[in-house]
Amino acid sequence: MKFILSLLFVFATTLLLAQNPEKKQVTVKGTILEDGTDYPLEYSTVSFINREGKTVTGGITDTAGKYSIEVPVGLYTVKYEFISYKSKEVPNQDLTRNTTLPTVKLALDAASLGEVVVRVETTEVQVRLDKKIYNIGKDLTSGGATVSDALNNVPSVTVDIDGAIALRGNENVRILINGKPSAIAGFGSTDALRQLPAEAIERVEVITSPSARYDAEGTAGILNIILKKEKTLGLNGSLSTSIGVPLNSNATGNINLRTDKFNIFNTTGVYFRNAPGKAFFNNKYFPRTLLDDNGDPILDNNGDPIKVDPQFDQVIENRKYDRMGKGFNTNLGIEYFLSDESSITASGFYRKGDGNDETTNNTSNYNNSNVDEQIVRIENEDEDDSNYQFSLNYVNKLNDKGHKLTADLQYDHGKETERSFITEQRIFPNNIILPAEDIIQKENEKEYLAQVDYVLPIGENAQFEAGYRGNFEETETDYTLLEETGTTGGFIRNDSLSNIFTYNENVHAFYSQYGNKFGKFSFLLGLRVENTQLKGKVDAENVSEDAPFDLNFDKNYTGLFPTVNLTFELKENENITLGYNRRINRPRSWYINPFPSRSSQANVFQGNPDLDPAYASAFDLGYLKRWEKLTLTTSIYYQNETDAFERVQEETGEVTSNGIPIIRTLPINLSTNERYGFELGLLYNPTKWLNLNGSFNYFQFRTEGFYNDIDYGAENTSYFGRFSSKVKLPGKIEWQSNAFYRGPSNNSQTETDGILSLDMAISKDIIDDNGTLAFNVSDLLNSRKRNSLTTTDTFTSESEFQWRQRQVTLTFTYRFNQKKQGQRPDRGSYDDGGFEG
Repeated sequence: MKFILSLLFVFATTLLLAQNPEKKQVTVKGTILEDGTDYPLEYSTVSFINREGKTVTGGITDTAGKYSIEVPVGLYTVKYEFISYKSKEVPNQDLTRNTTLPTVKLALDAASLGEVVVRVETTEVQVRLDKKIYNIGKDLTSGGATVSDALNNVPSVTVDIDGAIALRGNENVRILINGKPSAIAGFGSTDALRQLPAEAIERVEVITSPSARYDAEGTAGILNIILKKEKTLGLNGSLSTSIGVPLNSNATGNINLRTDKFNIFNTTGVYFRNAPGKAFFNNKYFPRTLLDDNGDPILDNNGDPIKVDPQFDQVIENRKYDRMGKGFNTNLGIEYFLSDESSITASGFYRKGDGNDETTNNTSNYNNSNVDEQIVRIENEDEDDSNYQFSLNYVNKLNDKGHKLTADLQYDHGKETERSFITEQRIFPNNIILPAEDIIQKENEKEYLAQVDYVLPIGENAQFEAGYRGNFEETETDYTLLEETGTTGGFIRNDSLSNIFTYNENVHAFYSQYGNKFGKFSFLLGLRVENTQLKGKVDAENVSEDAPFDLNFDKNYTGLFPTVNLTFELKENENITLGYNRRINRPRSWYINPFPSRSSQANVFQGNPDLDPAYASAFDLGYLKRWEKLTLTTSIYYQNETDAFERVQEETGEVTSNGIPIIRTLPINLSTNERYGFELGLLYNPTKWLNLNGSFNYFQFRTEGFYNDIDYGAENTSYFGRFSSKVKLPGKIEWQSNAFYRGPSNNSQTETDGILSLDMAISKDIIDDNGTLAFNVSDLLNSRKRNSLTTTDTFTSESEFQWRQRQVTLTFTYRFNQKKQGQRPDRGSYDDGGFEG
C-alpha cells in the first residue's frame, strides 16, 4: 500500500512540476474571515490563476481561517471562495518571495436565494429555499459506523430497529445518492446502507419541500446523500480502520489526485462484522368465527355464528439471531476538465456482500397456562448480493453567471440470492423431527437513467430551469419453496407458493421552475409532470383461476406535481420560509407480488397487485434566527395523503400442521392519512470549547379507512428528540455525547413503546494532527429495543425486538495532504450537476 501511494505521489508531483519546471517555489500566507463577524472561514478555497486564466495551484484554510501555500514564482490573480459567500479576486499579485497577503473578508451571497450557513462542530447546516444540508463529517460517534448509523444522527431523520428510515416520522422517504436513484442505496430497500461506511459521506441533504427538479417519489420528502469527492489540487486522501465488540471490523480508504485538467477519486472499503440480536413474542389466540367463501359468518341452527377454539390459546417464542456479514465496496471516478467551463465525469461503483444468519426460535405452545408442546426451529440463511453502477455526467457552464447545461446517463444492476434452510424439532412432550424446508429467493434488478438539466440566469437574481429525467427499472423475483417429504431427506417443490414475478416501473418526467429575489423576498415556483407505467407478470405452475387479484397487470397514469417555495428575510440573520409540494408514493415490487412469502409457517406476507399509488400534498412553514452564539430553526408542517398504504394482519382461515392459525400480512390502500407536525432545532456555541446541538420533532397522524368491513382508522401522537454535546479538552482531546429518545406510537392495530438510546465517543489527534484515534460506544445503555403490542379480534401479539446489542468501537484515521474532517463543498461540488435548489 505504501509503495502504491508513493508512486501516486511521485506521479502527481511530476505532473505539477512539469507545468513550471524552472520556477522556484515561494510560500504565500494569509487569513480569510467572515465579513461583519470576523469569524474564521475554515476550509475556504484559495486559488492562484496565471495570465492565461489557468489555475496553477491552490489550497484551503485551517480552523483559524489561515492558509500557507507553496506557489511557483509569477504574476497571479488570487481568488478566494467559500460556499454561500461572494467570491473575491485580487489581481496582479507579483509573487517573487515569501509573502503574507492582507486579510480577506468574504460576505454572505445575497443572490443565493435565501441560503444561510450555520456552523457548529458536531454538524454544519446550510438552509436553502427547498432543503437543509447537514455536513456530518465532524460527528465522532460515526467512527466505524455505517451510512445507516450516520443518518440516525441527522435532525428530522430516524432509523428504527429494523433499519427503516423515516423523515419526520414518515417512512415514505426517497433515498438518492448524488441526486439520483442508485444501486449504492439499494433498489427500494435500505439494507445496502447498513453495509456502506459512514466515512464515504460528505453531506446529507434533508429535503422536506423538494423543488420541481427532484423526483416526485416519496411523500415524506427526500434524503440526498452526497459522497466525498475532494477539490484540493494535488494528491490527498485518508485511511480509516476500526475494530469493535461484538465483532465489527472495517477499513476504508479514499484517495484523490487532482490537477488543472483532471480529478481522479476513489473510496474503497471492506468490512467483517457480527451482529447478535434477540426477539420475544407472546401471542394469545381467541375463538374465531367460521366464514364462508364470501367472508360472511357461518351460522348454527339457532342463527348464531359458529366459533372455533384455537388448538393453543397462547404461543411464546424466544428468538436468537446470530448474523455474520462481510463485504467489499469501491467507488472510482475521473473528472476531466474539457475546458475552464466544461467537464465530463465517469464513475463506477461496485458492492459485494456475503452474509450468514442463524435464527434459533424456541416456541412453547400453551393451553390454560400449561405447556402442551415445545418446538425448536432453526433457520440458516445464506445471502449473496452484489451491485454495480456506471454513470456519466457532462457539465457545460455556458458563462460564469450560472448559465449551465448538464446531462447524466446511469446504469445500475443488482443481484441477490437468499437461501434459507429451516429445520424443526418437537422436544416436548416427545421428541419428533418435523419436515424441513428449503427456501430459495433470487432477485435480479436493472435500472437505466437518462437526465438533462438546463439552468438560465435572468438578470441579477432570477433563474429559470427546465429538464427531463427517464427512469426505467425491471425487477425479477424467483421464489422457490422446497418441502421435505416426511423426514426422508427428499424434497418436493411447493407449486402453490413457488413463482417468478417480473415487475417493470418506467417513469418519464419533465419539469420547469423559476426563481427570483425582490429585495427581502425570494420565491421558487415549479411544475413537474410524471408519466408512470407499472407492469407485473407472474410465472407459476399452480395459479388459481379464481385468485382474488389480477396476477398480470399493466397500469399507466400521469400526474402533475406543483411546488412553491417562498422566503422572506426579516433581518440579515432572520427569515421565514413557506413551502408547498405534491408528492407520490409508488408501491414497490414486493408490495404488489401476489404470491405469498413466509417468514415462518404461521406468518405470511402477500403483496397486493390492486395497490394504487398514494398521493400527498404537503405544506411547510419555517423560521430561522441566528445570533452570535445561538441558532434557532423551527417549522410547522401539514400533509394530507390519499390512498395511503397500510399493512393489515388477518387470519387466513388455515392452520399449520400442528394447528396454529396462519396470519397473513397484506398492504392495502386506506382512505386518507393526515399528518401534523412541529420541529425545533437549536445550535449553541457558548465557548470555543463547548458546542451543543438539540432538536425536537412532534407529530400527529390520523388514518381513516375500512377493509373487509373492519375499521382500520387510528390516531397516533408521537415525538422524538436528540441532543448532542461536544467538548474540546486539553491535549487535543474531544468528547462527544449523543442522546436520542423516540416517544411511543401506534397505528390501527399496533402500539409501540418509546425508545431511549445514548452514544458516547472520545478522540485524540496524534502524529502532528494527521492522525486521529477515537473510541466510541453505541447504545451505551443497551436500550435500543422495540416493544410493541398488536391487538385484533382473534389474537394479540406482544413482542420485544433488538436488532443489535451495545457496540464498542476503536477507530484510527490517518490523513495525508488533507485537512481534518474533510473539506466543505465548494462551487465545483455535485450540486453543480443540477441538484441544488
